[in-house]
Amino acid sequence: MAGHSAVLEDGSLLSRLDQKLLKLEVFMALLSGLAVFSIMVLAVISVGGRNLFNAPLPGYVDWIEQVMPLLAFLGIAYVQRDGGHIRMDIVIGRLRGRAMWLAELFSVVLVLLLMIALVYGSWSHFLRSFDFAAPLWSRDSTIDIGLPIWPTKLLVPVSFSVLCLRLVLQIWGYGRAFIRGETRPVAVPLIQDAAAQAAAEADQLDG
Repeated sequence: MAGHSAVLEDGSLLSRLDQKLLKLEVFMALLSGLAVFSIMVLAVISVGGRNLFNAPLPGYVDWIEQVMPLLAFLGIAYVQRDGGHIRMDIVIGRLRGRAMWLAELFSVVLVLLLMIALVYGSWSHFLRSFDFAAPLWSRDSTIDIGLPIWPTKLLVPVSFSVLCLRLVLQIWGYGRAFIRGETRPVAVPLIQDAAAQAAAEADQLDG
């Protein structure tokens, strides 16, 4: 399931790296939020122009295509850090101690292997689009007004690489918790019960 999870901090190297990476993740999530706002602005301009002046925004669909990757990819590492991605806790939620950390470690390792393959594939996809010798450094462009596509294609491997860094830190955190038998490890999302999640959401609303 998806929900808010607690991420503990201390003065360890792992926690300090977690905090440094979090700053980058928050910045990328902010850009993703601005992308949502920009889509609303583009829609208002296009619809307003069509209704008032019979002149919709030129290349409206092209601009939306450029903005959508920001929406889809920039926030994934931040959400992973807080344990907000959709997941099934039916099994892991019933485990305790080292068994739970081992199960979490195994799942994160699998995700990291998948993301490494996606970074490689998306980077190759970007290279097929980018060309210094081509106009606007692009071998391909949008259909209507000819916007270069390579910037949005570059965004995908960059976002996935940040997610890989987050997964490496979580592997470190879960691995350390498994070895030491910790009950409250740092830098990893801790599963909260329904009451704790409700309290955290209430605190967010109050803030």
